[in-house]
Amino acid sequence: MEHVTSPKTYIAVAVTLLLLTLATTGIAYIDLGPWNTVVALAIAAIKASLIILFFMHARFSTGVTRLVIVAGLLWLGILIVGVMDDFITRGWLPVPGH
Repeated sequence: MEHVTSPKTYIAVAVTLLLLTLATTGIAYIDLGPWNTVVALAIAAIKASLIILFFMHARFSTGVTRLVIVAGLLWLGILIVGVMDDFITRGWLPVPGH
């Protein structure tokens, strides 16, 4: 049986997404030093979670769909770790010929 989400829920989530977008814009004008990126990414993660859970109906999906979502997030984590590994260790060895 498919779950039916009420229009009130969709409106509440949409308003929340708009408020989080305003928060992201507002925080961009506040100097938080290195925390600007962290706060912006945290808000973006919350917004992405709301979209996945409610608008993409992952909240009431089957176990296989949830497994695919988790596998995608795990793969994203692997890619981020690989990029950060390259970026952090880039200056550890001297470049030949320079």
